[in-house]
Amino acid sequence: MEMDYHKIGLKAGLEIHQQLDTKTKLFCKCPTMLRDKKESNFSFKRYLRASKSEMGEVDEAALEEEKYSRTFIYKGYDSTCLVENDEQPPGELNREAIDISLEVALLLNMNPLDEVHTMRKIVIDGSNTCGFQRTALVATDGGIETEEGFVGVDSLCLEEDAASKIETEGDAVVYSLDRLGIPLVEIGTAPDIRTAEQARKVAEQLGMILRSTGKVKRGLGTIRQDINISIEGGARVEIKGVQNLRMIGEIVKNEAVRQLKLIELREELKRRRAEVERLIENLSGIFEGTSSKVIKKAGGEVFGICLRGFAGILGTEIQPGRGFGSELADFASKYGAGLMHTDELPAYGISEEEVAQLKRSFDATEDDCVVIVAAERERAEKALNAVLRRAEEAMREIPKETRRALPNGSSAYMRPLPGAARMYPETDVPPVEIDEQRLKEIRSKLPETFEHRKARYKKKFGLNNELAEKISRNPNFSLFERIMESYENIPATLVVRTLTDTLAELMQEGVGVEVEVEKLEDQHFMDVFKLLSANAFGKEAVPDILKFLANKPEMSVDKAIEEIGLKVNIEEVEKLIEDIVNSKKDFIREKGARALGPLMGVVMKELRGKVDGKVINRILEEKVKEVQEGG
Repeated sequence: MEMDYHKIGLKAGLEIHQQLDTKTKLFCKCPTMLRDKKESNFSFKRYLRASKSEMGEVDEAALEEEKYSRTFIYKGYDSTCLVENDEQPPGELNREAIDISLEVALLLNMNPLDEVHTMRKIVIDGSNTCGFQRTALVATDGGIETEEGFVGVDSLCLEEDAASKIETEGDAVVYSLDRLGIPLVEIGTAPDIRTAEQARKVAEQLGMILRSTGKVKRGLGTIRQDINISIEGGARVEIKGVQNLRMIGEIVKNEAVRQLKLIELREELKRRRAEVERLIENLSGIFEGTSSKVIKKAGGEVFGICLRGFAGILGTEIQPGRGFGSELADFASKYGAGLMHTDELPAYGISEEEVAQLKRSFDATEDDCVVIVAAERERAEKALNAVLRRAEEAMREIPKETRRALPNGSSAYMRPLPGAARMYPETDVPPVEIDEQRLKEIRSKLPETFEHRKARYKKKFGLNNELAEKISRNPNFSLFERIMESYENIPATLVVRTLTDTLAELMQEGVGVEVEVEKLEDQHFMDVFKLLSANAFGKEAVPDILKFLANKPEMSVDKAIEEIGLKVNIEEVEKLIEDIVNSKKDFIREKGARALGPLMGVVMKELRGKVDGKVINRILEEKVKEVQEGG
């Protein structure tokens, strides 16, 4: 649907988290390498609880996480140490990481601080063994220019990456310690973004600036975007963990739609004079002879609540593929309980008679909605109380919260939005002074500006203004240079269009289908152009080869060409052209040199993408000449 973002008062800001390509981690000498999770050398368990800040307050988000009573299991390696285990104090801030973060800050026209102090940010979801993440503010007050206007960059922080989640085993969550402690820069923009498209463009521009340093890690998972979004009459919502750049615009749009729908539902609930009864009933007796596998698997225990005036509300779609019932289910799932409701029943093996009994148990009318969970009592009551709180909020306001991005551009509830109470000083890490001489040295080595790069590309590679601008602004500009330096016989225009237009087309094709463009690595492109340079196939085949490799990134380019059916040897090519020419001798003798054009069309029909057109043209000219000379 087309949306007037100005009319709905959209405000958005980005938080970009980018891993730095340093030799060691932020607070220890461990390497910044990821490991095969099957190779862990040891593991241990931890239980985390919310603690008070220096102001004596407990952060709401941390308090919410504590309620889930989870066990955390950590896998360690011979490349991790006691700092990651939280069994040894952290070392000093990594100087290499500080210098890279200062370089990024200067590229964003920011003002570095005189001293960098490390803080603790309370996080008890298990992603850090000590129950907090260490972060340090490095610079403030910068910005970038976009086509839609100036976007401020409020802060740049240097922080440690979190442990990576591997799996969930019942109430236990398993994390790997290899990623914990890798240096990150966190770039936070002001809420100056006004459209979904602008959000995507700002993320691309920030990504390009980060990559221009040549000092950040590359590949899936090395950069993550969080998006803060609000609309008039809504609330600020943070959507975390966006790894796919092309989905940013879709996520912003879907969140705006979600908040608009929630406002509509709130007004409808007020009109209906809906109410929430804080009464949880044991409904297990209704399902003693049930055919529902879901209920049987849960041991037959079923508990429920009645939402008065909510009939039809839970089934209302508020995001693609997600109704308001999904919002409530997010809360129940935090306690390991699945949620069902009468807007969608009978289903899941639950019969019409069982649904009727559910309604009778609450004296529910056709305007009411009964919500049930199948779980043992303690878990069920925690889940349903969370659902009741969210249903009450639906009648008052759009809640401020943190949500996680879903692959289709929708989002799901994670926890309440954290506040200032989560931060307090880190006393184990000394502050780092940033002197003017250090900044002067970094400033003297900053990467070239976009305008300078664009002018250089026009002069060096003969690109027109449009293509030079397109590749200069593209995050793949450094890859473009590597390809051009390596293979001089490859046209610059072809490389530019491949890294911009072709990739954009494949990404668009990949929405909803299996074209995982983000899995393509730089080496894939280098290998494709290496073989193209050697005339292993025709340039027309480049998009097909990249599409194939996106779905099978582990395969070599040479093997991919063979799998697609593009691999031919030159003897076969010559034989095919010779056969075509021999079958058209009379035509050639009649038309002479003018026969080349039509014959080229016939040959290309057979060999398009398999052999470079110049090679085909050369062989065809030779064979036609032989006929003309009496061959």
